[in-house]
Amino acid sequence: MTIKLGVPSKGRLMEKTFEWFGARGITLARSGSDREYAGVVDGIDGVSLVLLSAGEIPRELAAGRIHLGVTGTDLVHEKLALWEQSVIAVEEMGFGHADLILAVPQGWIDVDTLHDLDAAAAAFRAEHGYRMRIATKYHRLVRDFLRGAGVADYALVDSQGATEGTVANETAEAIADITSTGDTLRANHLKVLSDGVMLRSQATLWKSRVADVDADDRGTLEALLERLH
Repeated sequence: MTIKLGVPSKGRLMEKTFEWFGARGITLARSGSDREYAGVVDGIDGVSLVLLSAGEIPRELAAGRIHLGVTGTDLVHEKLALWEQSVIAVEEMGFGHADLILAVPQGWIDVDTLHDLDAAAAAFRAEHGYRMRIATKYHRLVRDFLRGAGVADYALVDSQGATEGTVANETAEAIADITSTGDTLRANHLKVLSDGVMLRSQATLWKSRVADVDADDRGTLEALLERLH
């Protein structure tokens, strides 16, 4: 057996992950073309590279099919119920920073806090006869956050595309999404509630709590983690 390391398969997240490991003396690389999902690891024996989408990595860690994986905090918290039981954060990697936020139209001048949103949601339902719609990809995190804030009169609308555009397209009244600079929000005339930051996320190295590890693998895993620390 070998220790399996899951890494995002494309884009800036993959490039920054390769750089992060390289700075610690471990070289990660694709073994073929950009269309192939195979990779190689140099600098330590007994470790294999598995290239996956960032969204798949939490599931593979929780299933024990990979031992280590690099993905965002937001994806682990969203995709894994009781995530603390199946994975543990090893190291925050210092890139891929983004916040999961709740945003409303800039024209809602009287809505600045979650308390304001709760009042606006009740008024919206009374006027229109249906619940205020919040477009998001992060159903679990948003539902838990709003429950904790006491906001009730809303409906989550699934958005797998350009979430910021849903308000302009009149398919939602508010959004909950990941943002790094806020430029796209401002371009779509949206503002973040003053207490509307749900989670501060970044790329993180995670370890599976459930993946099988024999005696040889345990030594390899400990050596790898010592190098990375």
